[in-house]
Amino acid sequence: MNQKNLLGLNNCFLDVDDPFHLFRIWMEEAKKSEPNDPNAVALATSNKNDFPSVRMVLLKDFNKNGFVFYTNLNSQKGNDLKENPKASMCFHWKSLLRQIRISGLVSLVADEIADKYYNSRNYESRIGAWASKQSKELRSRDELISSIEEYKKKYNDQNKVPRPSHWSGWNLSPLNIEFWLDGDSRIHERLKYTKDSDGNWTKSLLSP
Repeated sequence: MNQKNLLGLNNCFLDVDDPFHLFRIWMEEAKKSEPNDPNAVALATSNKNDFPSVRMVLLKDFNKNGFVFYTNLNSQKGNDLKENPKASMCFHWKSLLRQIRISGLVSLVADEIADKYYNSRNYESRIGAWASKQSKELRSRDELISSIEEYKKKYNDQNKVPRPSHWSGWNLSPLNIEFWLDGDSRIHERLKYTKDSDGNWTKSLLSP
């Protein structure tokens, strides 16, 4: 590997112009070393009043168009994204001492894409999408259990559970992606990709 092309960065950053290519390599490495959910990512949103909120979600797909996760569209994050279609993600892999930060614009995935993923989920998860009024207050846990049982009666054929209209996927189309590697004495290594107005990516180093 030609270190001059890497501006002195560790070899794990490679020398690629496409951040999605580098993301795929890092994710595959994380799958081998992370004990649980290497696709877990902190998702930050903000509502119309610019009040931020962050929570962990699971990345379910990614390609050159962006990073996809699924949720109840009437949940807090769903309402935030409808009001303010901008978001940030942060992957942190302690086993690799790496993180990736992503910021950009969100949009709903196509219905056929949401249908395909929904139908790949197990029966209990598909029922849960109907039964849970995500982020709404519960009077008791029994209220949720009762709702699950009611929807199991309604959709007792496990092969015929339609996707709720209030449940779908969001695609985060990145404007910038930063790759971070832990360094000795907190002298970390940071490589940032930024998308220009023509859709091309440029690379820059950041101070730790």
